[in-house]
Amino acid sequence: MEEKVCKNCRIIISKGDKCPICGSTDLTTKWSGYVIVINVEKSEVAKKLDLKLNGTFALNIKS
Repeated sequence: MEEKVCKNCRIIISKGDKCPICGSTDLTTKWSGYVIVINVEKSEVAKKLDLKLNGTFALNIKS
């Protein structure tokens, strides 16, 4: 199964058709690069990407 990315919050989803974080069904398989955030409070990358939770997120979502 191909991983999907939520277009709203950028989280990578392995299964299902609904984002477990924001509930959106606006998902895509067209993405590249990812970042794993372990400690969102101390992560400079999470701050730059405006991420609020720990997890695996897509860096680029293609149109």
